Amino acid sequence: MPDPLPSPGARFASLTGMIGPRSVAVLGASSDATRIGGRPIAYMLNQKFAGEIYPVNPKRDEILGLRAYPSIADLPSVPDAAIVAVGANIAVQAVEDLARAGVKSAIVLSAGFAEVDAAGAQAQDRMVDIARAAGMRLLGPNCLGLFNARIGFYPTFTASVEGGWPIPGRVGIASQSGAYGTHLFTAMRDRRIGTPICVTTGNEGDVTIGDVIGWLAEDPDTDVIAAYAEGIHESESFLAALAAARAARKPVVMMKVGRSRLGTAAARSHTASIAGDDAVTDAVLKDFAVVRARTTEEMIDIAMTATRRIYPVRNTLGVITVSGGGGVLIADAAETLDLAMPEMPAAAQAELKALVPFSAPRNPVDCTAQVFNDMSVLGQFARSVARDGGYSSILGFFSQTGGAPSIAAKIREHMNAVKRDFPDRLFVMSVLAPPEIVAGYESDGFVVFEDPSRAVVAIDAMGRFGDAFAAIDRADPPELPPIALPHATPTEAEAKRILAAAGIPSAPERACATAEAAAAAAAEFGFPVVMKILSPDILHKSEIGGVLLDIRSPDAVRAGFATLIARGEAVDGARIEGVLVARQLSGGVECILGIHRDPVFGPVAMFGLGGLFVEVLKDVVFRRCPFGPDIAEQMIRSIKAAPVITGARGRKPNDIQALADMLARLSVFAVEAGPALDGIDLNPVIVMPEGQGAYAVDAVIDIGVPTE
Repeated sequence: MPDPLPSPGARFASLTGMIGPRSVAVLGASSDATRIGGRPIAYMLNQKFAGEIYPVNPKRDEILGLRAYPSIADLPSVPDAAIVAVGANIAVQAVEDLARAGVKSAIVLSAGFAEVDAAGAQAQDRMVDIARAAGMRLLGPNCLGLFNARIGFYPTFTASVEGGWPIPGRVGIASQSGAYGTHLFTAMRDRRIGTPICVTTGNEGDVTIGDVIGWLAEDPDTDVIAAYAEGIHESESFLAALAAARAARKPVVMMKVGRSRLGTAAARSHTASIAGDDAVTDAVLKDFAVVRARTTEEMIDIAMTATRRIYPVRNTLGVITVSGGGGVLIADAAETLDLAMPEMPAAAQAELKALVPFSAPRNPVDCTAQVFNDMSVLGQFARSVARDGGYSSILGFFSQTGGAPSIAAKIREHMNAVKRDFPDRLFVMSVLAPPEIVAGYESDGFVVFEDPSRAVVAIDAMGRFGDAFAAIDRADPPELPPIALPHATPTEAEAKRILAAAGIPSAPERACATAEAAAAAAAEFGFPVVMKILSPDILHKSEIGGVLLDIRSPDAVRAGFATLIARGEAVDGARIEGVLVARQLSGGVECILGIHRDPVFGPVAMFGLGGLFVEVLKDVVFRRCPFGPDIAEQMIRSIKAAPVITGARGRKPNDIQALADMLARLSVFAVEAGPALDGIDLNPVIVMPEGQGAYAVDAVIDIGVPTE
């Protein structure tokens, strides 16, 4: 494989010569403006690219009115970038010629590489090796290129621009798929959203989607990043890019497709079997403030709303409506998203009732169609929603009335007066109107939707961005002593000993080689006790009857010992080391804590309640390791069944602080253990009543083969 690249920061900056060059060579240049080698030249000429264009074609002296050159070596100067639009059979040589000439950026449109077969993958690796050895950045191969409309630079053969050129704006597009990236551009252009920069990465032999997001995050003329990914192949630059975007308060809205699950190796672990690729990716995106779009429409809605650059913290929604039904629809959508819609203050409700007796001023605030007899009433209602309600986001539902030429101007007048006095609020309209009236609302700074439910989704996304961008002092992950893993998967007893050294406790227990030793241990711990078969080869003991609960006498311990040994010896090839005797805990809640090593993002922690909640409902949460106890507590409180632990229907709360400390320590353990650690299952962990701690009842540490 090609050698690794420099640090992510250097990788981002190195794309400037590719995205904004002063000169470009076109290898495989064609005089036919409809061919792959001709379209980029025709587009740049049409859009008046300010730099030099050097067509390279040994069979032509002139191409589309420009002087053509027989080879790279014949160019009058070294171009900043080059477009490679030749067949795969000569593309590698073309890149080598560019490297020899000192060109630092290559945009390889040529297909027929890793997307085809193993031979193509080898050719792609050779191409990338050549580029990296020369310090050249390479986009593609098998990509649709990019465009930078700010400078008229169009190294692409997309036909999407035939329907209209990009309009000015501050949304950047990064897409692994050329077809979808330009589909997104076209859809945004048709919604009057400016996307002057679109970069498609294709096979990602060198430049990755993370590199492009990172460059856009550092670009002063980009405010919002729309990204499409089919798979994350390289995590370092991707995570660094998301961190850079978050630090710059630039929203990233991403469509990540592909919901595949992990392979058969996942069956060894509860955590791994639940942690599909998509679940882990989703957790990582949330961690970095990325809002994930489910559809193209949703992606455009969120990006469009984000261009207003108002990202409320602890978002609340106030609704002013001329339709009770529309208000109910909006309230339902907000409840689905857990977007808060507090009631208006009682005094404000009374004032609005006095103004329009048949209004419904709780929130949604239904001012009724009466306002159209006196539009100043609309202004008074809207001002009260903003001033007295104090909502950070305000949605006005005016339906087709808001699109009537006789009314729209007055709505704009009164709503603008409120908007001017509350510039920190996000104002959104839901109207059915012809394009020219919608354009008027948008020119005032309102975000406009036909469908109010879509508006609520976009408003909620702005709050998620706002909460993520707000300054948050996170607790440091706990410090642990050095981690020393065994060379092979340990027994349960050994696993618990290793974890105990990291501050992750288990219930009192003892490994026993004889029935008498087991009886003595049980007497010491106090009855009842739990007994388990002890074997490094039997990870899921309950599946063979290898766990006995509620053992209440010495004789029962001796009989249980014999039963467990017999069941263990019945497992072909299993090494039996004895029986584990442990105090049986009562009065707590069963949880599951786990670690899964994701092939892209590294160790990921999982938390959920045990039993039905994890096996059937999969009510679990994931987080990339490591993290502190504050994040661990957020995870615990975020699952749907959290009230079972925190206290519901008169139940006393359990020891969340001890549980959060255990989860945080487990996350650090996973990182410090290194690549030899495949995964950990603590299932169950018993969290006792408040102040009484949390204890791992069963523990599996799965050791893999360390990677270099």
